Amino acid sequence: MTRKLLLHLTGERICCWTWERGRLDAGPCFDAAAGGPQAFTDWLAGWQDTPALLLADLVEEDFQRHLLPHVPGRAGIAMRERRLAQAWRETPFRNAIVQGREEEGRRDDVVLFAALTNPALILPWLDVLEAQRVPLAGIYSPALLSAALLGDEASREPHLLLVSEHAGGIRQTYFQTGRPRFSRLAQSATSAEVEAERTRQFLAGAHMLPRDAVLQVQALLPLARIASPPAAGSAPLLDWRVMPLQEAAARQRLAASDSADELFLGVLARTAPDSHYPLGARQRYFSLWCARRSLYASSAVLAACCLLWTGANIIGTVLARSHAQDLQVETRGFKSAYETSMSSMPPAVDKTANMKAAVQIAQMVARQGPWPQAVMAMLSEALERSPQIRLTQLDWRANAPGVPPMTASSLVPGSATTPALVAPQSSMLIGIPKAPSQQVRLQAEVLVEQDDYRSVLLSMNRFAQELARTPGMQVEIEQLPFDVRPNVKLVGKAGTSDGLGERAKFTLNIRWAP
Repeated sequence: MTRKLLLHLTGERICCWTWERGRLDAGPCFDAAAGGPQAFTDWLAGWQDTPALLLADLVEEDFQRHLLPHVPGRAGIAMRERRLAQAWRETPFRNAIVQGREEEGRRDDVVLFAALTNPALILPWLDVLEAQRVPLAGIYSPALLSAALLGDEASREPHLLLVSEHAGGIRQTYFQTGRPRFSRLAQSATSAEVEAERTRQFLAGAHMLPRDAVLQVQALLPLARIASPPAAGSAPLLDWRVMPLQEAAARQRLAASDSADELFLGVLARTAPDSHYPLGARQRYFSLWCARRSLYASSAVLAACCLLWTGANIIGTVLARSHAQDLQVETRGFKSAYETSMSSMPPAVDKTANMKAAVQIAQMVARQGPWPQAVMAMLSEALERSPQIRLTQLDWRANAPGVPPMTASSLVPGSATTPALVAPQSSMLIGIPKAPSQQVRLQAEVLVEQDDYRSVLLSMNRFAQELARTPGMQVEIEQLPFDVRPNVKLVGKAGTSDGLGERAKFTLNIRWAP
């Protein structure tokens, strides 16, 4: 948030300040008397897009510290809300701050209860802010905000009293090891030293401070006030440590000023902590403002990403065009060199495309042509595993799709064909576009002992099964070694040397699809 509206509320009036780019500028003040809220309403016109932070520097602020059982989660929050309602029923501006846990015993939670006990001093101004739809970020207490002004050494002090002079009076906040426990705003004409002694006596009477203990006092005073230090012996149990407001402002990286109010407002504007007192529904305009800023930020990021993507695409297009031009120049150079080399060569027999196609066809025929070497190798392996089979005749041919396979009559040697009946051969016969199927007609005989018909059948079947195990190969028995049909008359005589004779021969038709 670069621009903020700071509202300093006292019991009599409210003063407006603006914070922008690390600079705090004073604005008008409006009294709580008649006419002040209306003038404040008129002045707020046009501040609907600026978040407001309200610093309530009031006398009617109460602090209590309690030890509560350590209950985490929602149950602990509900327990603290009940204790707050029991302590202050008339005000909605109350809060419970868990400051740690006890080191001994059952380790209870140390809880500081704080409340603005007179809401009538705040509600009229909040109604004006809500009517004008000014996004109110929160209500803040100078006592709870003053912890940011303590140095490292002061934060380790077991008992410390921070004293500062404001327009509304003298603010005194009591700290125990850097944690606020009590604060009071004295509206009197007495000096800060006198009020500090009164506060020490109150702390000793309330058993917050040992009666004879020395109370460390850190005073934030202007240079003119530091020139007249407190008289020695006026308060022997107060150990004064004076810090100029200019030095405190320099530690917070703020502009030098002689007003403690400006110092607290600058710390509030720079740190912008969570609200010290809950606002409830009165904070809805601030929630809407945060949502709107988030949408703007996400839109800006998305627009930046789109611009980067567009820029990357434009650069890519430019580079692609440049590369395309380089490739075109290189292509023209290759074409010129090719034409130059071709001009010195004799005229070609045919076009280059036709010659390339012829080479591709020749390679396809060499790779997929119907050569019998593969099927012959398969037959040789099967014959080696069947030594009782002897090959007597072999006929091989390639079959094109749509052409009926060969039959026994078509493969009988000496059979003549009529030239007028020969059809044009298909390109599949030479392996274009894929290898054709091959067919083999095989005649063999079985070498067995005399009259061993069972061994003849077993040997033939084993040989046929060996061939059928080859992938893509189909085996068909065309002719058995002898006729075993029941209606055929047996011829021959058992026990003679020519008992089997020609009947030991068989014929197989083999089809193989590579």
